[in-house]
Amino acid sequence: MNQQHSNDDEGKRPFSSNRRELIQLSSASCLLPLLTVFEAGCAADENNQVPSPAQQNDDQPTRVENASEKNAKMKIQYLEIVSPEADSICKTYEDVHGLDFSEPVAVLGNARTADLPDDSTLAVRGPLRSNETPVVRPYFLVEDIDASIAKAAEAGAEIAIPSMEIPGYGTCAIFILGGIEHALWQV
Repeated sequence: MNQQHSNDDEGKRPFSSNRRELIQLSSASCLLPLLTVFEAGCAADENNQVPSPAQQNDDQPTRVENASEKNAKMKIQYLEIVSPEADSICKTYEDVHGLDFSEPVAVLGNARTADLPDDSTLAVRGPLRSNETPVVRPYFLVEDIDASIAKAAEAGAEIAIPSMEIPGYGTCAIFILGGIEHALWQV
């Protein structure tokens, strides 16, 4: 049933005439706290200079450490894509991203690899066994793979592949936690 609202209907629906004003007011009340936080975080002196954390007053919040600085230790060393369509994926990444993939590397499960600008490696390979499902698996760089895999086990991870040396490339390990495969790499 299609109803049209006339000015007579507005008396029966007290919010209909003010609906737009209410939405505008609600939006403004939500933005006000954000603007206050923005202004506090961007306070500048009379020369338009933002004070360093050391120059800020004790009553002002100090800037949280930059996330890239804080997470600088965590680096993906090797990103592995496993798919029965490995050749198609390599071709697409070459066309879209301009990557150059190697020929299959036997010690890496016949993965074709491409060096990335951050000195990490992208590897694309087909399944090694009939029940290996497609996966994208990042291998995070660690200093001590045995200690790291032990910590993962203590946290309740299932160790799928304990530390395994790959001649000329380093040592890797895979664990499963939360239904997701996680991997480590030590050079």
